[in-house]
Amino acid sequence: MEKKQYELCLEILRRFHKANILNDFVLIGSWCVFFYKDYFSSVSYINHATLKTRDMDFLISKPDKIKQTIDIPNLLKDLGFVTAFRGTCGYIKLDHPDLIVEFFVPAKGKGSERPYSVPKLGINAEALRFLDFLSENTIEVKIEDFYLNLPHPVNFALHKLIVFQRRNQEDKAIKDRNIALEILWALINKGEANIIHNIFRSTPQNWQRKIIKGLQEAKEKEVLEILRIESQK
Repeated sequence: MEKKQYELCLEILRRFHKANILNDFVLIGSWCVFFYKDYFSSVSYINHATLKTRDMDFLISKPDKIKQTIDIPNLLKDLGFVTAFRGTCGYIKLDHPDLIVEFFVPAKGKGSERPYSVPKLGINAEALRFLDFLSENTIEVKIEDFYLNLPHPVNFALHKLIVFQRRNQEDKAIKDRNIALEILWALINKGEANIIHNIFRSTPQNWQRKIIKGLQEAKEKEVLEILRIESQK
């Protein structure tokens, strides 16, 4: 990970904190892997220095509860971010040579392909399935003098095991699966196998089947044993 990319990421978080909107977001996507480093400080963990991603994704779990009125594109404009649009539906993304900032909301019901407008923030967001799972169990990590919301690593890893199977690009699917497995093993080595089991068991049956399928494809027999047996020991 290049230092200038990391510094840009930090500056975005600082500005969101000063604008009093950071608590409205949960950071999701590959940047979580980097910010989990302190959570896993006592065990072997992913070498985050090798991570390369331009995508900085924020989940807005309760967009109707936002109180502040902040024009995010304008807030980041002087950093070199340009408002662009992705796909035929017109999803807003803030584009920079080093980072792409996008926003997401949990899909409700059957969902919609239309962007979800968040007028108080001057943006729109894409509604995706399974995102509630990332926001229902979160942790806080301290960044300088403020805190950042992240999905609990268990939720993050299990979510990756679901969505990697929906990826069209094989290289990205493999990357998601491998990250999920590395985080699960870090959790096991940290002594949190029971948490993996309990959160897995709290998910709907069709989600459990997808997670099991992902682990079977990866030939992760030991993790499968944890999901099925740990609570009985």
